This record gives sequence, structure tokens and C-alpha cells, in this order.
Amino acid sequence: MNKITDGIKHLIIINVIVFIAPQFLQLDFTNLLALHFPKNENFGFWQYVSHMFMHGSFAHILFNMYGLWAFGTPLEQMWGKKKFLFFYFSAGIGAGIIYTLVNYYQFSTIYELFLNAGLTPSEVIAILEKGSTNDSRVVASITQQQFSKISMLYNTPAVGASGAVYGVLVAFGLYFKDAKLALIFFPVPIAAKYFIPVMILGDLFFGMTKYSVGNIAHFAHIGGALIGLIIAYYWKKNQFKPS
Repeated sequence: MNKITDGIKHLIIINVIVFIAPQFLQLDFTNLLALHFPKNENFGFWQYVSHMFMHGSFAHILFNMYGLWAFGTPLEQMWGKKKFLFFYFSAGIGAGIIYTLVNYYQFSTIYELFLNAGLTPSEVIAILEKGSTNDSRVVASITQQQFSKISMLYNTPAVGASGAVYGVLVAFGLYFKDAKLALIFFPVPIAAKYFIPVMILGDLFFGMTKYSVGNIAHFAHIGGALIGLIIAYYWKKNQFKPS
């Protein structure tokens, strides 16, 4: 079993504290720390970092911290603590930014329909904050599916270290491509060079279709994987020296 490295140990400790402390203190830090849509009044730029330490459930934090430990340990041993943490936060922040950009594109497409129907920007935001409306202009111009989509984009914040962990996962696959991995629901070991692309393609499929199960930020996963791939590939190609 891999011995836990210093950087990963501290990341796990902080994640666990942020997950447990609000429950004991009976406080909700979601509006402050989760990553909100930029037009939402609760949005703050610090959330691109803070959302990485927020998790929605025990299973959520368990799988993310397990992935961080299992795939991040050999990377930190190879790169050193400082470079691993730089990589981890770069992947996590990049995941949040790409997730926001995709959401903003989807939001803007529907938002224009509101404006074309004669609503002012302030009226649109007021409707989205309420989450429902009987305004005849909206009913005549926006489908229920479109309204549900834009309302979800505006009101649902993102939490979790999944984007950063996907970056770690891709880097692991790049450096240890022949390592055998397995899923709980598919326990047959598969080499990382096949396993990881299949996972990412799955996120791309579910992110672009209506078949996603649950409230999963698929494009945050893809964003973290992309940033992780760029950094890890550059370091490997240029023989980045560990320290």
C-alpha cells in the first residue's frame, strides 16, 4: 500500500475538516465557498479555489479523496510536494474555469430568448432567482425544458475536488500507462492508457447529452483532465525534474 505523501495528507485533512466542521457547527458555507454562476449574486472569484474543498456527501468526498491518494501519491513522489500542489490546484482551477465557460455559453443561448421576448436583464435575473414565473412573455417564448436548464445553471453551485482529481488521473495515466485499474462495476483490470480515455469520453458523452445521472459537473471533469494533460505532457516532454 502506498504511504501517504505530505502534500496529499494535508489536502485530505483540509477537505475532511471543511466537510465535517459545518455539520458540527450547524453552518452552511455553500453560498460562500461553492462555485456559483458568475451572474449569481453569491459568485466570488475565490470560489474557483474554495469549491475544491467542498463536497456534497460522504460518498462524494470518499471517492475524491481515494482517487487523490491512489493516483496522486506516485506523482507527488516523482515531482515533489510543491510541484504536485501546483499541478493539483492548476487542474482544479482550470476545471472550474472551463466548467463556467461551458455553462455561460449554454446560459447565454437561452438568456437571449428572454431578452428577445421583451424582458429586461433585471427581470430575467429576478425570475431566475425565484425559479418560476407565470409571465406570459416567458411562457410564450421559452419551453419548460429551456427554463429548467437556465434555472439550474443560474442556481446550482458546483462543489468537489473532482476536476483536480481528474487532472491527477490523466497525469497518472500519462506516466504510468501500463498500470492496471478497475471499476467497482467492472472489476476486470484494464491498463490506464485505455481505462482513463474511456472515463473521459464517458464524461464528454454524458455532458453533451440528456443521459447524465444525477447532478454531475461533467465539463469540470473534462476541464481538469484537459489542464492536467497539458501540464503533465509538457513536463514529461521537457523532462521536468522532480525536487
